[in-house]
Amino acid sequence: MERLWGLLQRAQQLSPRPSQTIYKRVESTQQGHLEEEEEDGEEGPEARAHFCPMELTGPEPLGSRPGQQNLVPWAAAGRRAAPYLVLTALLIFTGAFLLGYVAFRGSCQACGDSVLVVSEDVNYESGLDSRQGTLYWSDLQAMFLRLLEEGRLEDTIRQTSLRERVAGSAGMAALTQDISAALSRQKLDHVWTDTHYVGLQFPDPAHPNTLHWVDAAGKAGEQLPLEDPDAYCPYSATGNTTGELVYANYGRPQDLQELRARGVEPAGRLLLVRVGVTSFAQKVASAQDFGARGVLIYPDPADFSQDPLKLSLSSHRAVYGHVHLGTGDPYTPGFPSFNQTQFPPVESSGLPSIPAQPISADIASHLLRKLEGPVAPQEWQGHLPGSPYRLGPGPGLQLGVNNHKVSTPISNIFGCIEGFSEPDHYVVIGAQRDAWGPGAAKSAVGTAILLELVRTFSSMLSNGFRPRRSLLFISWDGGDFGSVGSTEWLEGYLSVLHLKAVVYVSLDNAVLGDDKFHAKTSPLLISLIENILKQVDSPNHSGQTLHEQLVFTNSSWDAEVIQPLPMDSSAYSFTAFVGVPAVEFSFMEDDQAYPFLHTKEDTYENLHKMLRGRLPAVAQAVAQLAGQLLIRLSHDHLLPLDFGRYGDVVLRHIGSLNEYSGDLKARGLTLQWVYSARGDYIRAAEKLRKEIYSSEQSDERLMRMYNVRIMRVEFYFLSQYVSPADSPFRHIFLGHGDHTLGALLDHLRLLRTGGSGVPEARSSAAAPGLGFQESRFRRQLALLTWTLQGAANALSGDVWNIDNNF
Repeated sequence: MERLWGLLQRAQQLSPRPSQTIYKRVESTQQGHLEEEEEDGEEGPEARAHFCPMELTGPEPLGSRPGQQNLVPWAAAGRRAAPYLVLTALLIFTGAFLLGYVAFRGSCQACGDSVLVVSEDVNYESGLDSRQGTLYWSDLQAMFLRLLEEGRLEDTIRQTSLRERVAGSAGMAALTQDISAALSRQKLDHVWTDTHYVGLQFPDPAHPNTLHWVDAAGKAGEQLPLEDPDAYCPYSATGNTTGELVYANYGRPQDLQELRARGVEPAGRLLLVRVGVTSFAQKVASAQDFGARGVLIYPDPADFSQDPLKLSLSSHRAVYGHVHLGTGDPYTPGFPSFNQTQFPPVESSGLPSIPAQPISADIASHLLRKLEGPVAPQEWQGHLPGSPYRLGPGPGLQLGVNNHKVSTPISNIFGCIEGFSEPDHYVVIGAQRDAWGPGAAKSAVGTAILLELVRTFSSMLSNGFRPRRSLLFISWDGGDFGSVGSTEWLEGYLSVLHLKAVVYVSLDNAVLGDDKFHAKTSPLLISLIENILKQVDSPNHSGQTLHEQLVFTNSSWDAEVIQPLPMDSSAYSFTAFVGVPAVEFSFMEDDQAYPFLHTKEDTYENLHKMLRGRLPAVAQAVAQLAGQLLIRLSHDHLLPLDFGRYGDVVLRHIGSLNEYSGDLKARGLTLQWVYSARGDYIRAAEKLRKEIYSSEQSDERLMRMYNVRIMRVEFYFLSQYVSPADSPFRHIFLGHGDHTLGALLDHLRLLRTGGSGVPEARSSAAAPGLGFQESRFRRQLALLTWTLQGAANALSGDVWNIDNNF
């Protein structure tokens, strides 16, 4: 002990100033966690445990000087007290260590398996009025749910469905003014509209579309009445076409290939196909690729509920649907249609060259009874009464389509709440406003939810809520013609939106039932959606959250719930064209599709009856889901987008590519470049995750830098090597064209089919039947590889941080 005391005295002599030991919190090395400091709502910051500075100095006698030997009798007493001093120092050190460990461990309780897991105690910035104090997630959630009112939703759905709102009509102009005025009454920073002059196709009342039997001499005979003459296919080719009738199930490429395999050639004939599975545009594009002359599309009762207690579509009704394989104004592809801007006469490659017309189930039944040839496969059999469902061919038919193009003004309506920290980053939510018929499910529900969210967030502003990022609420026009309003806006601001738009949330087709929930989304949003589903009560399972309801029926909930964005979704262009992650929610019936969508029977009364009076509750659940998603996206310090998910997506697709590695190796070809690019992306994502994990969330400059990198991940998957004008959907996973992974897989399949394989309609540039081409494969591989490698490089950050492993 005397020796220890001597060491303490020597340390005192060598340190004229009091020494101070500072303890830093050691960050956990566990990967994939972001530490968030938590505050207790009732105790102030001073209640936190801190490590205290400790002076490790011995007792200093009176009159002593630094460096002078102490010879006074106090030394003996000091020696006797030394053990107590050491014990006291050890107790202080141990106590401080334990307090610090508890504080550190407590701060990690919110850490999950990902940077993106959100704790319910994450604090938010205080409102403009500092007396409001800190707003926690639980505070914002409670405030939002309290201000959201169910009654207004139901009333707005009913009133909107009663209004005429076909794009370009007088009724739409009146509705546009009313909604603009409603937004102006709220506490929004900006409200405005923009108008586009687009080419829309409408029926010609003076020359309606027709369908005639044709005799053996090719002369038109008896006319078949079109029971629903208002129903038509916008963007169909016009004119008369004649051919024998053939039944082709859903009109998919595999259906048409099956026809050929059974000895029935679709080329040169009219095809009778069912509504469902694929869009109208895909059906017509596939028919055109196989050489058909025209398409008739009907709703088969087998594709809707067979429950006699449920409502069903009238057999006299036809279903409306556009046939442009694309989005936006097909007469100005890739360019906006502002102020009647004139461009060279270019048309979208997605416009069909063959006519198409919707018909009722009654007319289809009449046509099927005339067909001869082999009986259709069992899985092709529908439920039309008295129809044997033969493949054909049957008697000749003449289809006459007389639709005409009209230059039509459409108006999008915008409302904005500016963010206080990152106002130049937008969280966008939108809903289609127009409808061909009553459109209760198609657009009235989405419009009502949008208006209710605007009102709710406006009220939240008065209660101290200020989002970090701007909230942009949009009511779209021209949606029934292929998301024309939204796509034209995207085309007009393409150079801006990929830098500023964080996420797009679509409210279209949100309520088509109440049994099953689907989310068509980018992989970046899956983790956030799962988290929000745990916060929303199920509308039809009391005491359960939506997430509990989903995992109860299927433990692999994402396989059941998550779907890729299809082209006919209004959110598709945001991701495939602009590179902004997007999501579209839908509640659906468990057994069959909602039967009245895109028909004159899509009324409020039918939707209400279909949901057995649960329409308000389901619409409320969608509003809660979308609203809490907006809060997260607009107010979290770090954007909750799971950028690591795309590594899993690439890995899954590489599994499909691996199937052909042996065939390629035999030709001296390899997929190694794609594997290397995928590895670089995974490493870049993990490196960014670690950087975020070890950084201070209070560093605004650092958080903004990370957010910019995260929000542009989707954009990185747009091929930079193809033209937006020639290939507008440049996304390598979601788009269309030779640059996509889908086109590469279609081409690889030709290695084994010898050219007889049938790619998805117009998914690739090469015509079917040409066989595998090595030069084309090398180009496709280069386009795919360097886009993926570019995504990895961009995610790495600065150029000096990039570590390519080619």
